Amino acid sequence: MDDAAVLKKRGYIMGENLGEGSYAKVKSAFSERLKFNVAVKIIDRKKAPPDFLERFLPREIEILAKVNHRSIIKTYEIFETSDGKVYIVMELGVQGDLLEFIKNKGALPEDIARKMFRQLCSAIKYCHDGDIVHRDLKCENLLLDKDYHIKLSDFGFSKRLVRDDEGRVIYSKTFCGSAAYAAPEVLQGIPYEPKIYDIWSLGVILYIMVCGSMPYDDTNIRKMLRLQKEHRVHFPKSKNLTMEYKDLIYRMLQPDVSRRLKIDEVLSHIWMQPHKTRAASVLSVGKNGECSRTVGEPSAEQRTEVEPNNKTESKPRVPTRLEVVQETEEPVETEKQNAVEEVTDLLEVTDI
Repeated sequence: MDDAAVLKKRGYIMGENLGEGSYAKVKSAFSERLKFNVAVKIIDRKKAPPDFLERFLPREIEILAKVNHRSIIKTYEIFETSDGKVYIVMELGVQGDLLEFIKNKGALPEDIARKMFRQLCSAIKYCHDGDIVHRDLKCENLLLDKDYHIKLSDFGFSKRLVRDDEGRVIYSKTFCGSAAYAAPEVLQGIPYEPKIYDIWSLGVILYIMVCGSMPYDDTNIRKMLRLQKEHRVHFPKSKNLTMEYKDLIYRMLQPDVSRRLKIDEVLSHIWMQPHKTRAASVLSVGKNGECSRTVGEPSAEQRTEVEPNNKTESKPRVPTRLEVVQETEEPVETEKQNAVEEVTDLLEVTDI
């Protein structure tokens, strides 16, 4: 039985293809029961690699069935057919993903980014409080609902933390996610604390939201890793960024894992507060827009640079990659201005 017939039998009318990989695809569908469109992820067990079937898929299904948060994509139903296909019926991000939005409309003002980033951090706090880590945080995995609210998606690399007899987290060794969003300890193949890894990825996401570009150029992993370990974060000179914003980015993109912020510290940072008056930051920022502080000389182990094997599955609606920071300011187009005003109005009415 083909996918359309299977879904029809379950009360779904299959629509367009949203994305496809070697063993999985995502389709839109209309739910006759819910009376609105949904997304259906279809995984073919016969084509999937053993490691995915034994480790990643069971984790994803278990976590999707349990998480329940307003800023996490809802899972309505999970079922499997006798021919080895798994169907995961989920909430549809009707406004596309965050990367697509930024590529089309441009970077966000700090006030709008703050509201959307708080939604994302609320979802991560919910996960981390339950000892769930995502390990693949990136703009493509942040969908937008009709009101432009952030919806965290794609838990394919997520897992529950494992602890030893004394309650200490057992570090992960598997490279997960995309190199552009990966923390230096992950790029080097060093066992890592997954919650702290998520924070680095959050820092990259917030940088992209406000600056409209990548903080590091992932086309040269060795150079990117060197800049990360030197704790160098370059901001566009053309952007009138607040000191509080730069300080938060700097503290999340901290190569020293013992000093990198935890999710509660991110949420309590002065930039994250909705109040108009904010305390002055102590961060020193150079005239060229670059922040840097001296960090300890890396150990021999840290100098071992391992280029990761990236996840190859394609994503729905992923546009061309963002480039590294640009030094020239693009004129504000009318379409971009209207889009930002539309998002501003919606978030002011429905702020969560």
